[in-house]
Amino acid sequence: MIYIKGIALERDLAADGKIYLDIEMKNNNPKLTGFTPTPKFGVSLQGKRGFTLIELLVVISIIGFLTTTAVVMLDSARKKARDARRLADFKQIQTALGLYYDTYNRFPDSDFAGCGGWDASGNGTGFIHPLITEKLLGKDIIDPITNYDCGNYRYYRYSVGDYGCDASKGAYYVLGINDLETSGNPAPSSPGWRCPSRNWQGEFDWVTGGFER
Repeated sequence: MIYIKGIALERDLAADGKIYLDIEMKNNNPKLTGFTPTPKFGVSLQGKRGFTLIELLVVISIIGFLTTTAVVMLDSARKKARDARRLADFKQIQTALGLYYDTYNRFPDSDFAGCGGWDASGNGTGFIHPLITEKLLGKDIIDPITNYDCGNYRYYRYSVGDYGCDASKGAYYVLGINDLETSGNPAPSSPGWRCPSRNWQGEFDWVTGGFER
């Protein structure tokens, strides 16, 4: 390949490489003044230079900054996706509790085997078990990350009048999400649940409840 004033001319070369011809125009007539072999011939190109150390450091710094930003954004997106799933699971549990109440006129009992007396989803026992048995839930609700004795979804059925709540409304349940990754405690839009002598909103990132009457 031969390059003349930016125009590439096809030509077979014995070394199968490139040659840059130095052309000087006089009276519209080209005059060959020399040539510059490419690195294929083992000679450096005229007028070409590599990056300086400072330029390389700047490029590396920019790449590092962009990589860090991308990782942070990806991590944030994953947390939001997990929280969206948690809220969807929470709504599914709430709906199943409502259907259970419609059938038995009460909410499932607590088994006191979870964390500090709270029933926890993720182990298939406690309040989740009757919901699955009655086919109100297809399977146990598993948190994307937290699944152990305390779990991340917690439930408790309180007796009539506990913590000063209105006894005429009967027993009640409290259902909460212990931790949402993208919100503080509590989440601004959490429905909340409280009685005169206890406010569960301060114990969960997301919480609600319901009376049996």
